[in-house]
Amino acid sequence: MSIANQLFGRKKALPISEPESVTGLILSGGGARAAYQVGVLKAVADLLPCPDENPFQVVVGTSAGAINAVSLACGAMHFQQATQQLERVWQNFTSNKVYRTDWLGVLGQASRFSRVHLLGLGRSDDPLALLDNSPLHELLASELDFAGISLALARRKLKAVGITAFAYQGASSVTFYQSRGTVLPWDRYRRQGVPVRLQLEHLLASAAIPLLFPPVRLDDGFYGDGAVRQMTPVSPALHLGANRILVVGVNSRLEEQQDRSLQCSAPSLAQISGHLLNSTFADNLDADLERLQRLNQLGGLISPELHHLQEGLAPVEVLVIQPSQVIDDIAIRHRHQLPASIRTFLRGPGATRSSGGGVLSYLLFEKDYCAELIELGYQDAIAQKERLQAFLRPCRGQSVGQKPA
Repeated sequence: MSIANQLFGRKKALPISEPESVTGLILSGGGARAAYQVGVLKAVADLLPCPDENPFQVVVGTSAGAINAVSLACGAMHFQQATQQLERVWQNFTSNKVYRTDWLGVLGQASRFSRVHLLGLGRSDDPLALLDNSPLHELLASELDFAGISLALARRKLKAVGITAFAYQGASSVTFYQSRGTVLPWDRYRRQGVPVRLQLEHLLASAAIPLLFPPVRLDDGFYGDGAVRQMTPVSPALHLGANRILVVGVNSRLEEQQDRSLQCSAPSLAQISGHLLNSTFADNLDADLERLQRLNQLGGLISPELHHLQEGLAPVEVLVIQPSQVIDDIAIRHRHQLPASIRTFLRGPGATRSSGGGVLSYLLFEKDYCAELIELGYQDAIAQKERLQAFLRPCRGQSVGQKPA
């Protein structure tokens, strides 16, 4: 007799309707590293039997990953066309399309930062930033049509899209989402879900890397990069209804091995900053995936009948694609492409040396570097072709339905 029968005295278990399979996509943050995600998405489109059909009903992104996520959501009516547009933008990137690289802009912003935030002179409410990212605002405004999200939701090509930002006032992770039907807001420890009609300001807030880019003011306060204090990056996708998830990361496991190697000299400012950026953008995602794996193992030991009785027990199918090469090393090879003003600006902290690849990898919005990351993402996805195809075409009867904590 099953556990449910013993508990409730039933001679025969009632038939349980299988939950709808809802496939989600999680795109993590990582500045220029997010070009890698474009290559993976390009491979997904190539592997789909109907490349124009959007395979992801739930799309969630953080920081630069949020830019890719919203771009996909805006073009969800034609998935392959949306991926081609993303590739076009990233293949033609230059740093001056993201932040000012002219000498006047760089020196003016650095002078303002030092005068106000280091010396305490001038207006104290001046946004804290080392770089002026106003060009990014102009680029996104020209490339994204947010009306496409509403259309895709109305035509049932999309269930929900969410982008995560960090609320400085409450020191919490906030996922702004737009959905079809009713998705209840959530409020957990230092993480919330807030239903909105997504706008450009939400996206700029999610991509506002602390210290580098200025925080963005929304209705109730200032917001910054969503990777900050995002303790459970997988959770928003589950809250929005996904029970199968493709996660595209931007950090390689090989980087962890490099971090363990012996270092004889004191770390430079750029190297320290690189580790801080990596810990912000990668560590929480890896930790959350490990936690989900343990929950899946626990759920696999419990009768499916109890999955139905208690939310949060059924396993979630997760496929993770991450770089097979160390992206820091790729950035070092392309460091000469940075504009002279930015190279000069980064030379003192040591970001232009081989140990400064971590910082460079986030700021190097140059087309050759981005093109190499796109190709790496494409090849890494194709290397998992069979698993990816099986994931994109789930079999009937597989176990789905994990709910968020």
